[in-house]
Amino acid sequence: MGAKNVSKRLSLATAAPETQRLRAVAGYFADRETGETDRLIYERVRLGILSALSVTPSMSFGELKELLRVTDGNLSIHARKLEDAGYVACKKTFNARVPKTEFNLTAKGKRMFARHLEHMEALIQAAKGT
Repeated sequence: MGAKNVSKRLSLATAAPETQRLRAVAGYFADRETGETDRLIYERVRLGILSALSVTPSMSFGELKELLRVTDGNLSIHARKLEDAGYVACKKTFNARVPKTEFNLTAKGKRMFARHLEHMEALIQAAKGT
C-alpha cells in the first residue's frame, strides 16, 4: 500500500501545473456568490454591451447600436436580458418629445465583467503555460 501511495503522489505532483491550468478554465463557470452558472455574458452582443459600458459611464441606445452594428430589435433583446439580470441599468427620458434611452453598468455588472476579464487573463496565462 505504501508504494502505491508514493506512486500516486508522484503522479499528482507531476500533473500539478496542468491541474492548475485546468482550474483556470473551470474556475469561472460558477458565480462565487450564488454558486449559479452565468453564461449570460458569453453572447457576442451582450459581451459587447458590457465591454462598451465598462469604459464609458453611459451610452445611448443609438450609440450602442452603431458601435455594435446590430438592429434595434437585437440590441433591445440583449440589453433587456442584461437589465433583467441586474448588470445594466436603463434610463428612459424624453428630449423635446424624442425618446432617449441611456444605459450604464451597475455594480453587479462591473463585478461580473471584472470576473470575466480575470478569467480570460487566467486562460491566457494557462494557454501560454506560465
